[in-house]
Amino acid sequence: MVGHFKRSTKRLFILLLSLPLVILAGALLYMSGMSYLEHSPRDFWTSLEWAAETLTTTGYGSDSHWTHPAMILFVIFFELVGMSFYVLVFPVFFLPYFEERFEVRLPARLPAMAGRVLIHRYDPAVDSLVEELRRVGTAFVILEQDERQARRLRDRGYDVVFGTLDEQPGILAGVEAAQALITNADDHADATFIMMARERGYRGPILALAENPLHRQPMEKIGATAVFTPSHVLGAALASRASSRISPKVEGLQLLGERVGIADFRVQSSSPLAGKRLGDLRLRARYGATVIGQWIGGRFAPAEGPETSIEPGAILVVAGAHANLARVERLATPLRRHGPIVVAGHGIVGRKVVEMLRDAGETAIVIDIRPDAAVDVVGNVLEHATLDDAQVRKASAVVLALSNDSAGVFATAVVRDYAPEVPLIARVNLAPNVARLYQAGADFALSVGQVAGQILAHHLLGEDAVTVEQRLKLARVAAGTMVGGHPWQAGVREKTATAVVAVERGNEVLVEFDQAFQVQADDVLFVCGTAASLKKYMQEYRTTAAERATAPAAQS
Repeated sequence: MVGHFKRSTKRLFILLLSLPLVILAGALLYMSGMSYLEHSPRDFWTSLEWAAETLTTTGYGSDSHWTHPAMILFVIFFELVGMSFYVLVFPVFFLPYFEERFEVRLPARLPAMAGRVLIHRYDPAVDSLVEELRRVGTAFVILEQDERQARRLRDRGYDVVFGTLDEQPGILAGVEAAQALITNADDHADATFIMMARERGYRGPILALAENPLHRQPMEKIGATAVFTPSHVLGAALASRASSRISPKVEGLQLLGERVGIADFRVQSSSPLAGKRLGDLRLRARYGATVIGQWIGGRFAPAEGPETSIEPGAILVVAGAHANLARVERLATPLRRHGPIVVAGHGIVGRKVVEMLRDAGETAIVIDIRPDAAVDVVGNVLEHATLDDAQVRKASAVVLALSNDSAGVFATAVVRDYAPEVPLIARVNLAPNVARLYQAGADFALSVGQVAGQILAHHLLGEDAVTVEQRLKLARVAAGTMVGGHPWQAGVREKTATAVVAVERGNEVLVEFDQAFQVQADDVLFVCGTAASLKKYMQEYRTTAAERATAPAAQS
Protein backbone atom coordinates (compact mmCIF):
# COMPACT_ATOMS: atom_id res chain seq x y z
CA MET A 1 0.00 0.00 0.00
CA VAL A 2 2.85 2.38 0.87
CA GLY A 3 4.60 1.83 -2.44
CA HIS A 4 1.38 2.40 -4.36
CA PHE A 5 0.71 5.59 -2.39
CA LYS A 6 4.15 6.93 -3.33
CA ARG A 7 3.66 6.16 -7.02
CA SER A 8 0.39 8.09 -7.24
CA THR A 9 1.89 11.02 -5.33
CA LYS A 10 4.87 11.07 -7.67
CA ARG A 11 2.59 11.09 -10.72
CA LEU A 12 0.58 14.00 -9.31
CA PHE A 13 3.78 15.92 -8.51
CA ILE A 14 5.02 15.41 -12.09
CA LEU A 15 1.69 16.69 -13.40
CA LEU A 16 1.72 19.80 -11.24
CA LEU A 17 5.30 20.52 -12.37
CA SER A 18 4.65 19.85 -16.05
CA LEU A 19 1.57 22.08 -16.38
CA PRO A 20 3.41 25.44 -15.88
CA LEU A 21 6.28 24.21 -18.03
CA VAL A 22 3.94 23.35 -20.90
CA ILE A 23 2.15 26.72 -20.56
CA LEU A 24 5.49 28.56 -20.49
CA ALA A 25 6.78 26.68 -23.55
CA GLY A 26 3.52 27.41 -25.37
CA ALA A 27 3.71 31.11 -24.49
CA LEU A 28 7.29 31.44 -25.80
CA LEU A 29 6.48 29.62 -29.02
CA TYR A 30 3.37 31.77 -29.46
CA MET A 31 5.39 34.94 -29.02
CA SER A 32 7.86 33.82 -31.68
CA GLY A 33 5.13 32.73 -34.08
CA MET A 34 3.19 35.97 -33.80
CA SER A 35 6.37 38.02 -34.35
CA TYR A 36 7.94 36.15 -37.25
CA LEU A 37 4.99 34.46 -38.92
CA GLU A 38 2.01 36.75 -38.31
CA HIS A 39 4.08 39.96 -38.00
CA SER A 40 1.84 40.99 -35.12
CA PRO A 41 4.02 40.79 -32.00
CA ARG A 42 2.54 39.90 -28.58
CA ASP A 43 4.16 40.58 -25.26
CA PHE A 44 5.02 37.79 -22.80
CA TRP A 45 1.96 38.17 -20.53
CA THR A 46 -0.45 38.22 -23.45
CA SER A 47 1.22 35.11 -24.84
CA LEU A 48 1.12 33.45 -21.41
CA GLU A 49 -2.60 34.19 -21.14
CA TRP A 50 -3.20 32.69 -24.59
CA ALA A 51 -1.27 29.51 -23.68
CA ALA A 52 -3.21 29.07 -20.42
CA GLU A 53 -6.58 29.66 -22.10
CA THR A 54 -5.78 27.25 -24.90
CA LEU A 55 -4.43 24.48 -22.65
CA THR A 56 -7.47 24.69 -20.38
CA THR A 57 -9.84 25.03 -23.39
CA THR A 58 -11.45 28.15 -21.88
CA GLY A 59 -11.20 30.30 -25.05
CA TYR A 60 -9.05 33.04 -26.64
CA GLY A 61 -10.84 36.35 -26.09
CA SER A 62 -9.96 38.80 -28.90
CA ASP A 63 -6.78 36.97 -29.97
CA SER A 64 -8.38 34.32 -32.17
CA HIS A 65 -7.33 34.88 -35.80
CA TRP A 66 -4.17 33.70 -37.57
CA THR A 67 -3.19 33.64 -41.24
CA HIS A 68 0.13 31.83 -41.57
CA PRO A 69 -0.29 28.04 -42.11
CA ALA A 70 2.49 27.16 -39.65
CA MET A 71 0.86 29.33 -37.01
CA ILE A 72 -2.52 27.75 -37.62
CA LEU A 73 -0.99 24.25 -37.30
CA PHE A 74 0.73 25.26 -34.08
CA VAL A 75 -2.52 26.55 -32.61
CA ILE A 76 -4.33 23.35 -33.61
CA PHE A 77 -1.56 21.22 -32.07
CA PHE A 78 -1.68 23.17 -28.82
CA GLU A 79 -5.47 22.84 -28.70
CA LEU A 80 -5.09 19.03 -29.01
CA VAL A 81 -2.51 19.06 -26.24
CA GLY A 82 -4.99 20.96 -24.07
CA MET A 83 -7.76 18.46 -24.82
CA SER A 84 -5.41 15.57 -24.01
CA PHE A 85 -4.62 17.09 -20.66
CA TYR A 86 -8.30 17.58 -20.00
CA VAL A 87 -9.16 13.96 -20.85
CA LEU A 88 -6.21 12.23 -19.17
CA VAL A 89 -5.42 14.35 -16.15
CA PHE A 90 -8.30 13.25 -13.99
CA PRO A 91 -8.34 9.44 -14.60
CA VAL A 92 -4.56 9.06 -14.72
CA PHE A 93 -3.37 11.53 -12.08
CA PHE A 94 -6.08 12.91 -9.85
CA LEU A 95 -8.45 9.94 -9.43
CA PRO A 96 -5.81 7.41 -8.26
CA TYR A 97 -4.44 10.00 -5.86
CA PHE A 98 -7.79 10.76 -4.25
CA GLU A 99 -9.04 7.14 -4.40
CA GLU A 100 -6.10 6.05 -2.29
CA ARG A 101 -6.91 8.65 0.32
CA PHE A 102 -10.66 8.16 0.51
CA GLU A 103 -11.11 4.41 -0.16
CA VAL A 104 -11.42 2.09 2.83
CA ARG A 105 -8.03 0.90 3.98
CA LEU A 106 -7.62 -2.88 4.18
CA PRO A 107 -6.87 -4.15 7.67
CA ALA A 108 -3.20 -4.89 8.26
CA ARG A 109 -3.65 -6.68 11.60
CA LEU A 110 -5.45 -9.86 12.55
CA PRO A 111 -8.74 -9.43 14.42
CA ALA A 112 -9.43 -11.40 17.60
CA MET A 113 -8.80 -14.96 16.37
CA ALA A 114 -10.56 -17.00 19.06
CA GLY A 115 -12.78 -19.53 17.28
CA ARG A 116 -11.62 -18.41 13.84
CA VAL A 117 -9.79 -20.23 11.06
CA LEU A 118 -6.93 -18.34 9.39
CA ILE A 119 -6.41 -19.04 5.67
CA HIS A 120 -3.06 -17.89 4.26
CA ARG A 121 -3.51 -16.97 0.56
CA TYR A 122 -6.65 -17.48 -1.44
CA ASP A 123 -7.01 -19.29 -4.77
CA PRO A 124 -9.38 -21.87 -6.32
CA ALA A 125 -7.92 -24.64 -4.14
CA VAL A 126 -9.59 -23.19 -1.04
CA ASP A 127 -12.72 -21.80 -2.69
CA SER A 128 -14.89 -24.83 -1.84
CA LEU A 129 -13.58 -24.87 1.73
CA VAL A 130 -14.45 -21.20 2.18
CA GLU A 131 -18.01 -21.88 1.06
CA GLU A 132 -18.21 -24.87 3.40
CA LEU A 133 -16.99 -22.78 6.33
CA ARG A 134 -19.66 -20.21 5.57
CA ARG A 135 -22.29 -22.94 5.35
CA VAL A 136 -21.51 -24.39 8.78
CA GLY A 137 -21.05 -20.96 10.36
CA THR A 138 -17.33 -21.24 11.15
CA ALA A 139 -15.68 -17.80 11.22
CA PHE A 140 -12.54 -17.37 9.14
CA VAL A 141 -10.02 -14.71 8.14
CA ILE A 142 -8.03 -14.66 4.88
CA LEU A 143 -4.47 -13.32 4.95
CA GLU A 144 -3.78 -12.10 1.41
CA GLN A 145 -0.73 -10.33 -0.01
CA ASP A 146 -2.25 -9.39 -3.37
CA GLU A 147 -4.14 -6.11 -2.90
CA ARG A 148 -6.57 -6.58 -5.79
CA GLN A 149 -7.41 -10.07 -4.65
CA ALA A 150 -7.82 -8.81 -1.09
CA ARG A 151 -10.28 -6.14 -2.21
CA ARG A 152 -12.27 -8.64 -4.28
CA LEU A 153 -12.53 -10.93 -1.27
CA ARG A 154 -13.59 -8.03 0.93
CA ASP A 155 -16.28 -7.12 -1.61
CA ARG A 156 -17.57 -10.69 -1.33
CA GLY A 157 -18.06 -10.14 2.37
CA TYR A 158 -15.01 -12.04 3.66
CA ASP A 159 -12.84 -10.90 6.55
CA VAL A 160 -9.49 -10.05 4.93
CA VAL A 161 -6.12 -8.92 6.24
CA PHE A 162 -3.72 -7.45 3.69
CA GLY A 163 0.03 -7.78 4.08
CA THR A 164 3.11 -9.91 3.53
CA LEU A 165 5.03 -12.03 5.98
CA ASP A 166 8.41 -10.82 4.77
CA GLU A 167 7.69 -7.09 5.07
CA GLN A 168 5.33 -7.24 8.06
CA PRO A 169 6.52 -10.00 10.43
CA GLY A 170 4.18 -8.70 13.12
CA ILE A 171 1.11 -9.36 10.99
CA LEU A 172 0.56 -12.71 12.73
CA ALA A 173 0.22 -11.13 16.16
CA GLY A 174 -2.66 -12.87 17.93
CA VAL A 175 -2.57 -15.98 15.73
CA GLU A 176 -2.00 -18.20 18.77
CA ALA A 177 -5.73 -17.94 19.60
CA ALA A 178 -6.91 -19.24 16.22
CA GLN A 179 -8.91 -22.44 15.92
CA ALA A 180 -6.88 -23.72 12.94
CA LEU A 181 -4.50 -22.47 10.25
CA ILE A 182 -4.50 -23.31 6.56
CA THR A 183 -1.66 -22.22 4.30
CA ASN A 184 -2.10 -22.24 0.55
CA ALA A 185 0.78 -20.16 -0.84
CA ASP A 186 3.80 -21.51 -2.74
CA ASP A 187 5.77 -24.09 -0.79
CA HIS A 188 8.46 -21.63 0.36
CA ALA A 189 5.89 -19.15 1.67
CA ASP A 190 3.98 -22.02 3.30
CA ALA A 191 7.11 -23.02 5.18
CA THR A 192 7.68 -19.43 6.36
CA PHE A 193 4.08 -19.14 7.53
CA ILE A 194 4.26 -22.43 9.46
CA MET A 195 7.49 -21.47 11.21
CA MET A 196 6.30 -17.97 12.12
CA ALA A 197 3.02 -19.29 13.51
CA ARG A 198 4.82 -21.86 15.68
CA GLU A 199 7.36 -19.26 16.83
CA ARG A 200 4.47 -17.12 18.08
CA GLY A 201 3.29 -19.99 20.24
CA TYR A 202 0.47 -21.38 18.11
CA ARG A 203 -0.22 -24.97 19.20
CA GLY A 204 -3.26 -25.86 17.10
CA PRO A 205 -3.51 -27.68 13.75
CA ILE A 206 -1.78 -26.27 10.67
CA LEU A 207 -2.92 -27.79 7.38
CA ALA A 208 -0.79 -27.06 4.31
CA LEU A 209 -1.55 -27.44 0.61
CA ALA A 210 1.74 -28.18 -1.13
CA GLU A 211 2.74 -28.09 -4.79
CA ASN A 212 5.47 -30.72 -4.55
CA PRO A 213 4.87 -34.05 -2.74
CA LEU A 214 8.56 -34.12 -1.77
CA HIS A 215 7.94 -31.10 0.45
CA ARG A 216 5.47 -32.90 2.71
CA GLN A 217 8.00 -34.28 5.14
CA PRO A 218 10.05 -31.06 5.50
CA MET A 219 6.86 -29.07 6.15
CA GLU A 220 5.75 -31.54 8.79
CA LYS A 221 9.17 -31.33 10.46
CA ILE A 222 8.91 -27.56 10.84
CA GLY A 223 5.44 -27.70 12.33
CA ALA A 224 2.70 -28.60 9.84
CA THR A 225 0.10 -30.97 11.25
CA ALA A 226 -0.67 -32.41 7.80
CA VAL A 227 0.38 -31.60 4.25
CA PHE A 228 -1.72 -32.38 1.16
CA THR A 229 -1.19 -32.13 -2.59
CA PRO A 230 -4.70 -31.65 -4.03
CA SER A 231 -3.43 -31.33 -7.61
CA HIS A 232 -2.01 -34.83 -7.43
CA VAL A 233 -5.18 -36.19 -5.81
CA LEU A 234 -7.16 -34.56 -8.62
CA GLY A 235 -4.88 -36.15 -11.22
CA ALA A 236 -5.33 -39.56 -9.62
CA ALA A 237 -9.13 -39.15 -9.61
CA LEU A 238 -9.18 -38.22 -13.29
CA ALA A 239 -6.89 -41.12 -14.19
CA SER A 240 -9.03 -43.61 -12.29
CA ARG A 241 -12.10 -42.35 -14.10
CA ALA A 242 -10.40 -42.81 -17.47
CA SER A 243 -9.01 -46.30 -16.82
CA SER A 244 -10.73 -49.28 -15.24
CA ARG A 245 -7.27 -50.74 -14.61
CA ILE A 246 -6.64 -48.12 -11.94
CA SER A 247 -10.00 -48.38 -10.23
CA PRO A 248 -12.62 -50.82 -11.50
CA LYS A 249 -15.96 -49.34 -12.44
CA VAL A 250 -17.63 -51.81 -10.09
CA GLU A 251 -15.70 -53.04 -7.07
CA GLY A 252 -16.07 -56.76 -6.47
CA LEU A 253 -17.19 -57.59 -10.01
CA GLN A 254 -14.77 -60.52 -10.06
CA LEU A 255 -17.07 -62.31 -7.61
CA LEU A 256 -19.53 -63.02 -10.42
CA GLY A 257 -17.08 -64.89 -12.59
CA GLU A 258 -16.29 -64.39 -16.27
CA ARG A 259 -19.73 -65.09 -17.75
CA VAL A 260 -21.50 -62.30 -15.97
CA GLY A 261 -20.57 -58.68 -16.45
CA ILE A 262 -21.55 -55.06 -16.10
CA ALA A 263 -21.47 -52.79 -19.15
CA ASP A 264 -21.76 -49.06 -19.80
CA PHE A 265 -23.89 -47.73 -22.65
CA ARG A 266 -24.26 -44.13 -23.78
CA VAL A 267 -27.92 -43.46 -24.54
CA GLN A 268 -28.08 -41.36 -27.67
CA SER A 269 -31.15 -39.19 -28.21
CA SER A 270 -32.06 -41.40 -31.18
CA SER A 271 -31.90 -44.59 -29.09
CA PRO A 272 -35.21 -46.39 -28.43
CA LEU A 273 -34.22 -46.32 -24.75
CA ALA A 274 -34.01 -42.51 -24.52
CA GLY A 275 -36.76 -40.96 -22.44
CA LYS A 276 -38.45 -44.29 -21.70
CA ARG A 277 -39.40 -45.63 -18.28
CA LEU A 278 -37.88 -48.87 -17.05
CA GLY A 279 -41.35 -50.24 -16.40
CA ASP A 280 -42.25 -49.74 -20.08
CA LEU A 281 -38.96 -51.11 -21.43
CA ARG A 282 -39.04 -54.31 -19.29
CA LEU A 283 -35.37 -54.97 -20.00
CA ARG A 284 -35.18 -57.69 -17.36
CA ALA A 285 -38.06 -59.69 -18.81
CA ARG A 286 -37.20 -59.13 -22.48
CA TYR A 287 -33.41 -59.18 -22.41
CA GLY A 288 -32.39 -60.69 -19.07
CA ALA A 289 -30.45 -57.54 -18.16
CA THR A 290 -30.68 -55.43 -15.01
CA VAL A 291 -30.30 -51.66 -15.13
CA ILE A 292 -28.25 -50.60 -12.10
CA GLY A 293 -28.55 -46.88 -12.75
CA GLN A 294 -27.25 -44.10 -14.95
CA TRP A 295 -24.52 -41.48 -14.85
CA ILE A 296 -26.06 -38.04 -15.44
CA GLY A 297 -23.84 -34.97 -15.28
CA GLY A 298 -21.12 -36.80 -13.35
CA ARG A 299 -23.52 -38.11 -10.70
CA PHE A 300 -24.72 -41.68 -10.44
CA ALA A 301 -28.51 -41.96 -10.22
CA PRO A 302 -29.57 -45.47 -9.12
CA ALA A 303 -32.55 -47.03 -10.88
CA GLU A 304 -35.23 -46.74 -8.21
CA GLY A 305 -38.12 -48.59 -9.80
CA PRO A 306 -40.30 -48.89 -12.90
CA GLU A 307 -40.94 -45.12 -12.94
CA THR A 308 -37.25 -44.36 -13.46
CA SER A 309 -36.77 -42.63 -16.81
CA ILE A 310 -33.64 -43.12 -18.92
CA GLU A 311 -32.17 -39.73 -19.74
CA PRO A 312 -30.92 -39.02 -23.29
CA GLY A 313 -27.15 -38.61 -23.19
CA ALA A 314 -26.82 -40.52 -19.91
CA ILE A 315 -24.42 -43.43 -19.44
CA LEU A 316 -26.49 -46.46 -18.57
CA VAL A 317 -25.00 -49.14 -16.27
CA VAL A 318 -26.42 -52.60 -17.01
CA ALA A 319 -25.65 -56.01 -15.45
CA GLY A 320 -26.28 -59.46 -16.86
CA ALA A 321 -24.84 -62.36 -18.80
CA HIS A 322 -22.61 -61.20 -21.64
CA ALA A 323 -25.01 -62.58 -24.26
CA ASN A 324 -27.84 -60.56 -22.75
CA LEU A 325 -25.69 -57.42 -22.55
CA ALA A 326 -24.99 -57.78 -26.27
CA ARG A 327 -28.74 -57.65 -26.91
CA VAL A 328 -29.04 -54.40 -24.97
CA GLU A 329 -25.98 -53.08 -26.77
CA ARG A 330 -27.95 -53.00 -30.02
CA LEU A 331 -30.38 -50.55 -28.43
CA ALA A 332 -27.73 -48.12 -27.20
CA THR A 333 -24.17 -47.15 -28.02
CA PRO A 334 -21.51 -49.05 -26.04
CA LEU A 335 -18.62 -47.09 -24.59
CA ARG A 336 -15.29 -48.06 -26.08
CA ARG A 337 -13.06 -49.88 -23.60
CA HIS A 338 -10.00 -50.27 -25.82
CA GLY A 339 -7.65 -47.85 -27.49
CA PRO A 340 -5.29 -45.16 -26.15
CA ILE A 341 -6.22 -42.56 -23.56
CA VAL A 342 -5.60 -39.03 -24.80
CA VAL A 343 -4.49 -36.47 -22.21
CA ALA A 344 -4.67 -32.80 -23.26
CA GLY A 345 -2.50 -30.59 -21.06
CA HIS A 346 0.81 -31.56 -19.47
CA GLY A 347 0.90 -29.36 -16.38
CA ILE A 348 0.98 -30.60 -12.80
CA VAL A 349 -2.38 -32.38 -13.06
CA GLY A 350 -1.79 -33.69 -16.57
CA ARG A 351 1.61 -35.16 -15.64
CA LYS A 352 0.05 -37.00 -12.70
CA VAL A 353 -2.69 -38.41 -14.93
CA VAL A 354 -0.16 -39.65 -17.49
CA GLU A 355 2.09 -41.12 -14.80
CA MET A 356 -0.75 -43.14 -13.28
CA LEU A 357 -2.09 -44.30 -16.65
CA ARG A 358 1.30 -45.55 -17.83
CA ASP A 359 2.03 -47.18 -14.48
CA ALA A 360 -1.25 -49.09 -14.94
CA GLY A 361 -0.17 -50.26 -18.40
CA GLU A 362 -2.38 -47.90 -20.39
CA THR A 363 -1.24 -46.26 -23.63
CA ALA A 364 -1.39 -42.50 -23.13
CA ILE A 365 -1.10 -39.92 -25.93
CA VAL A 366 -0.20 -36.47 -24.59
CA ILE A 367 -1.23 -33.21 -26.27
CA ASP A 368 0.27 -29.88 -25.27
CA ILE A 369 0.82 -26.53 -26.89
CA ARG A 370 4.47 -26.50 -25.75
CA PRO A 371 7.07 -28.97 -27.06
CA ASP A 372 8.43 -31.38 -24.47
CA ALA A 373 10.04 -34.80 -24.46
CA ALA A 374 6.94 -36.23 -22.79
CA VAL A 375 4.51 -34.61 -25.26
CA ASP A 376 3.45 -36.79 -28.18
CA VAL A 377 1.43 -34.24 -30.16
CA VAL A 378 2.37 -30.55 -30.07
CA GLY A 379 -0.64 -28.46 -30.96
CA ASN A 380 -3.88 -26.82 -29.92
CA VAL A 381 -6.57 -29.20 -28.70
CA LEU A 382 -9.16 -26.89 -30.31
CA GLU A 383 -7.85 -27.74 -33.79
CA HIS A 384 -9.09 -30.82 -35.63
CA ALA A 385 -5.63 -31.45 -37.07
CA THR A 386 -4.29 -31.87 -33.54
CA LEU A 387 -7.16 -34.18 -32.61
CA ASP A 388 -6.49 -36.22 -35.77
CA ASP A 389 -2.81 -36.57 -34.90
CA ALA A 390 -3.70 -37.73 -31.38
CA GLN A 391 -6.19 -40.35 -32.69
CA VAL A 392 -8.95 -38.95 -30.50
CA ARG A 393 -11.73 -40.80 -32.36
CA LYS A 394 -9.97 -44.10 -31.62
CA ALA A 395 -9.37 -43.28 -27.95
CA SER A 396 -11.01 -45.12 -25.07
CA ALA A 397 -11.18 -41.81 -23.19
CA VAL A 398 -10.03 -38.18 -23.39
CA VAL A 399 -8.80 -36.35 -20.30
CA LEU A 400 -8.77 -32.54 -20.54
CA ALA A 401 -6.23 -31.40 -17.93
CA LEU A 402 -6.15 -27.76 -19.06
CA SER A 403 -5.24 -25.10 -16.52
CA ASN A 404 -7.75 -22.49 -17.73
CA ASP A 405 -11.46 -23.05 -17.13
CA SER A 406 -12.62 -21.05 -20.16
CA ALA A 407 -10.29 -23.04 -22.41
CA GLY A 408 -11.52 -26.24 -20.75
CA VAL A 409 -15.18 -25.46 -21.40
CA PHE A 410 -14.57 -24.62 -25.06
CA ALA A 411 -12.25 -27.61 -25.55
CA THR A 412 -14.94 -29.86 -24.08
CA ALA A 413 -17.46 -28.60 -26.64
CA VAL A 414 -14.97 -29.00 -29.50
CA VAL A 415 -13.89 -32.53 -28.54
CA ARG A 416 -17.46 -33.64 -27.87
CA ASP A 417 -18.51 -32.43 -31.33
CA TYR A 418 -15.44 -34.06 -32.92
CA ALA A 419 -15.78 -37.42 -31.14
CA PRO A 420 -19.34 -37.80 -29.77
CA GLU A 421 -18.85 -41.39 -28.60
CA VAL A 422 -15.60 -41.04 -26.65
CA PRO A 423 -15.82 -40.64 -22.84
CA LEU A 424 -14.70 -37.13 -21.93
CA ILE A 425 -13.17 -36.33 -18.53
CA ALA A 426 -12.19 -32.79 -17.54
CA ARG A 427 -10.40 -30.97 -14.71
CA VAL A 428 -11.64 -27.59 -13.49
CA ASN A 429 -10.19 -24.88 -11.28
CA LEU A 430 -13.34 -23.35 -9.82
CA ALA A 431 -16.11 -25.63 -8.60
CA PRO A 432 -18.91 -23.42 -10.04
CA ASN A 433 -17.54 -24.15 -13.53
CA VAL A 434 -18.18 -27.89 -13.15
CA ALA A 435 -21.78 -27.39 -14.28
CA ARG A 436 -20.56 -25.58 -17.41
CA LEU A 437 -18.31 -28.53 -18.27
CA TYR A 438 -21.26 -30.92 -18.06
CA GLN A 439 -23.37 -28.58 -20.15
CA ALA A 440 -20.60 -28.53 -22.78
CA GLY A 441 -20.58 -32.34 -22.94
CA ALA A 442 -18.19 -33.72 -20.32
CA ASP A 443 -18.98 -37.12 -18.84
CA PHE A 444 -17.08 -36.38 -15.65
CA ALA A 445 -15.64 -33.13 -14.29
CA LEU A 446 -13.84 -32.39 -11.05
CA SER A 447 -12.23 -29.23 -9.65
CA VAL A 448 -9.11 -28.86 -7.55
CA GLY A 449 -11.27 -26.81 -5.18
CA GLN A 450 -13.63 -29.75 -4.67
CA VAL A 451 -10.75 -32.08 -3.93
CA ALA A 452 -8.98 -29.70 -1.55
CA GLY A 453 -12.26 -28.69 0.06
CA GLN A 454 -13.19 -32.29 0.79
CA ILE A 455 -9.78 -33.05 2.24
CA LEU A 456 -9.65 -29.94 4.41
CA ALA A 457 -13.29 -30.17 5.54
CA HIS A 458 -12.67 -33.75 6.66
CA HIS A 459 -9.64 -32.80 8.76
CA LEU A 460 -10.80 -29.38 9.88
CA LEU A 461 -14.51 -29.85 10.54
CA GLY A 462 -14.52 -33.55 11.36
CA GLU A 463 -16.92 -34.28 8.52
CA ASP A 464 -17.01 -37.64 6.79
CA ALA A 465 -14.62 -37.66 3.87
CA VAL A 466 -16.54 -37.21 0.64
CA THR A 467 -15.15 -39.36 -2.14
CA VAL A 468 -14.26 -37.43 -5.27
CA GLU A 469 -16.21 -39.92 -7.34
CA GLN A 470 -19.08 -42.25 -6.60
CA ARG A 471 -18.11 -45.90 -7.10
CA LEU A 472 -20.44 -48.82 -7.59
CA LYS A 473 -19.87 -51.91 -5.48
CA LEU A 474 -20.99 -55.50 -5.78
CA ALA A 475 -21.77 -57.12 -2.43
CA ARG A 476 -22.16 -60.84 -1.81
CA VAL A 477 -24.75 -61.18 0.96
CA ALA A 478 -26.86 -63.79 2.69
CA ALA A 479 -30.54 -64.14 1.81
CA GLY A 480 -31.79 -62.48 5.00
CA THR A 481 -35.47 -61.56 4.86
CA MET A 482 -35.49 -61.92 1.06
CA VAL A 483 -36.25 -65.62 1.60
CA GLY A 484 -39.44 -66.54 -0.26
CA GLY A 485 -39.37 -63.39 -2.40
CA HIS A 486 -38.45 -62.78 -6.01
CA PRO A 487 -35.13 -60.94 -6.58
CA TRP A 488 -36.69 -58.62 -9.15
CA GLN A 489 -40.15 -58.15 -7.65
CA ALA A 490 -39.59 -57.56 -3.95
CA GLY A 491 -39.42 -53.76 -4.13
CA VAL A 492 -35.63 -53.79 -3.71
CA ARG A 493 -35.07 -50.82 -6.03
CA GLU A 494 -37.78 -48.70 -4.49
CA LYS A 495 -36.66 -49.33 -0.92
CA THR A 496 -32.88 -49.29 -1.22
CA ALA A 497 -31.83 -48.01 -4.69
CA THR A 498 -29.88 -51.23 -5.23
CA ALA A 499 -30.40 -54.16 -7.59
CA VAL A 500 -30.04 -57.92 -7.14
CA VAL A 501 -28.09 -58.91 -10.26
CA ALA A 502 -27.45 -62.59 -9.57
CA VAL A 503 -28.17 -65.43 -7.14
CA GLU A 504 -25.67 -68.12 -6.21
CA ARG A 505 -27.44 -71.43 -5.62
CA GLY A 506 -25.25 -74.46 -5.03
CA ASN A 507 -22.66 -74.54 -7.80
CA GLU A 508 -24.49 -72.16 -10.12
CA VAL A 509 -24.76 -68.41 -10.45
CA LEU A 510 -28.17 -67.52 -11.85
CA VAL A 511 -28.81 -64.21 -13.63
CA GLU A 512 -32.27 -64.86 -15.11
CA PHE A 513 -35.34 -65.70 -13.05
CA ASP A 514 -38.81 -66.81 -14.14
CA GLN A 515 -41.97 -65.64 -12.41
CA ALA A 516 -42.02 -68.62 -10.02
CA PHE A 517 -38.46 -68.16 -8.77
CA GLN A 518 -38.11 -67.69 -5.00
CA VAL A 519 -35.07 -66.93 -2.90
CA GLN A 520 -34.11 -69.81 -0.63
CA ALA A 521 -32.52 -69.60 2.81
CA ASP A 522 -29.14 -70.92 1.66
CA ASP A 523 -28.95 -68.72 -1.45
CA VAL A 524 -26.30 -66.05 -1.72
CA LEU A 525 -27.36 -62.81 -3.42
CA PHE A 526 -25.16 -60.46 -5.45
CA VAL A 527 -26.39 -56.92 -4.84
CA CYS A 528 -25.07 -53.87 -6.73
CA GLY A 529 -25.22 -50.23 -5.65
CA THR A 530 -23.29 -47.40 -4.06
CA ALA A 531 -21.77 -47.79 -0.59
CA ALA A 532 -24.69 -45.89 0.95
CA SER A 533 -27.41 -47.84 -0.88
CA LEU A 534 -25.78 -51.20 -0.05
CA LYS A 535 -25.75 -50.25 3.63
CA LYS A 536 -29.44 -49.43 3.36
CA TYR A 537 -30.13 -52.78 1.66
CA MET A 538 -28.41 -54.77 4.42
CA GLN A 539 -30.41 -52.91 7.05
CA GLU A 540 -33.70 -53.26 5.19
CA TYR A 541 -33.34 -57.02 4.57
CA ARG A 542 -31.49 -57.80 7.80
CA THR A 543 -28.60 -59.49 6.11
CA THR A 544 -24.84 -59.67 6.37
CA ALA A 545 -21.96 -60.36 4.03
CA ALA A 546 -21.86 -63.98 2.87
CA GLU A 547 -19.19 -66.11 4.47
CA ARG A 548 -17.70 -67.60 1.31
CA ALA A 549 -14.97 -65.40 -0.12
CA THR A 550 -15.24 -66.46 -3.76
CA ALA A 551 -17.99 -67.59 -6.07
CA PRO A 552 -17.90 -70.71 -8.24
CA ALA A 553 -17.60 -70.43 -11.97
CA ALA A 554 -20.63 -68.56 -13.22
CA GLN A 555 -23.22 -70.22 -15.38
CA SER A 556 -25.52 -68.20 -17.55
